[in-house]
Amino acid sequence: MAKIARDSDVVELNDPPKFNYGDKVRSRKTVRNDGTFPGKDIGEILVKKGDVGYVTSIGTFLQQFYIYGIDFVAYGYRVGMRAKELEPFVGAEVESGEEDHVRAQIAQV
Repeated sequence: MAKIARDSDVVELNDPPKFNYGDKVRSRKTVRNDGTFPGKDIGEILVKKGDVGYVTSIGTFLQQFYIYGIDFVAYGYRVGMRAKELEPFVGAEVESGEEDHVRAQIAQV
């Protein structure tokens, strides 16, 4: 069984979440399936560095970290990511209908 890196000196839950529902964010790194994403092989790329998505959920992991559910509209699925894997999106215009799609998903939560 793989060891879980806890970054034991960091407890993000002592502070409010860095991102909020609906925030547009960009991936700071490539994310591969660690076996927890259904329908994809272990090691398969889920998100590439620079991909843009929206925060649709905020949860916790190990009573220590926030996990943000990021909807990558271009892929049609949501990936759980930590704050250190994300950065706020600042840039070009949004694709037509993209924000409406995300608002509808957030409203369902």
